[in-house]
Amino acid sequence: MIPERDASRHPCFNKAASGHCGRVHLPVAPKCNIRCNYCDRKHDCVNESRPGVSSAVLTPPQALAYMRQVLEREPRITVAGIAGPGDPMANWAETHHTLRLLKEHYPHLLFCLSTNGLALPDHVDELAEVGATHVTVTINAVDPAVGAEIYGWVRDGKLILRGRDAAALLIGRQLESVRRLKDRGITVKINTILIPGKNDHHIGQVAATVAALGADIHNIIPMFPTANTPFEDIPEPGKEQVEAARRASVVHLPQMTHCRRCRADAVGLLCSDMSGELSETLRACSRIVPGAGENRPYVAVASREGMLINLHLGEAWAFHIYGKNDEGVFLVEERAAPEPGGGPRRWEELARTLKDCRAILCSAYGETPAKILMDRGIMVHGCAGLVEDGVEEAFGTGGLTSLKSRRQGLSGACRCGGGSGEGCG
Repeated sequence: MIPERDASRHPCFNKAASGHCGRVHLPVAPKCNIRCNYCDRKHDCVNESRPGVSSAVLTPPQALAYMRQVLEREPRITVAGIAGPGDPMANWAETHHTLRLLKEHYPHLLFCLSTNGLALPDHVDELAEVGATHVTVTINAVDPAVGAEIYGWVRDGKLILRGRDAAALLIGRQLESVRRLKDRGITVKINTILIPGKNDHHIGQVAATVAALGADIHNIIPMFPTANTPFEDIPEPGKEQVEAARRASVVHLPQMTHCRRCRADAVGLLCSDMSGELSETLRACSRIVPGAGENRPYVAVASREGMLINLHLGEAWAFHIYGKNDEGVFLVEERAAPEPGGGPRRWEELARTLKDCRAILCSAYGETPAKILMDRGIMVHGCAGLVEDGVEEAFGTGGLTSLKSRRQGLSGACRCGGGSGEGCG
């Protein structure tokens, strides 16, 4: 018998549940669509707890395998969430596919995610349909003049905005998200990063604005000064500053006071996090090859000349199909792609064309094709580098972390020996 879903068993939204109900963050969302001046996702240390870092990035099937092992180790887990290490909505194909798998295999769990809200409005209905019960939206300002000081840039599709225009777009989407989420009966928490000299005077206005839209709870998080960010020299707010911000907010919204500033791969009870203990399990799951147990012996590559992974999925006129045997990887054939146009039908046809492939390697991809292909069992990886290296890694680990890191230009040295979902280590 499947246990009933009890929304009160979310430890972040209900402090009374935090001592006996746990959560797991599934790091399936590496890309982000805004630049916060306090955030650096390049560096990961297993001894460091802050949002935006993870010891690995998982594909949706890998996340399902990890979920199974987590529940075996800690059966008190009641919540499966997606909180990065980027933004879940900037990785919608991966986020949606993960939630669908969770709903199919673990329908008794509560599903939640944490997002900046920029790309959220278009997907609220789908979140409700897949069973998401709780959503956290990080809103640091409701005045574009304040937001312009906090965000370096905002990317909406192919458009990159900066300054007041960026902040105005982001704030508008965030407030629209809160309204739509509440219209669908989803519980909403607002996270606000308290940044001395930037938005510490503005907390009451944020709280009043989101409360009017129906937000349920406010979590004021003191900024963590992170090296190599524009705000690295701003000191972390003290207890008095945090309490003053909460006093300004509590007249509008209940307060979350037990936040642990969780990592994107946090797991366990809030008071007893197991992310360090389970980091090797996480990394092991990131090396599982999706499709390896199915009749999918090949990997498809989008390449101009057959040497480099250098074509966008939508630009590929053909795919190089690779297999692997005891002697190594080998080219099977070149397979024509469907003609451009036709919308989703093109990607459904491509899924049929590549039905014997476990993965596609390309330089980049769009949300719609990735979602259609992943729903049909073909993982889509955006990466760069030599075709042979990418194919070897796709057959060997399924993660392609090093090739993704090279493409994104990420760096960072972790002196504690921890890995990184964003390329450190």
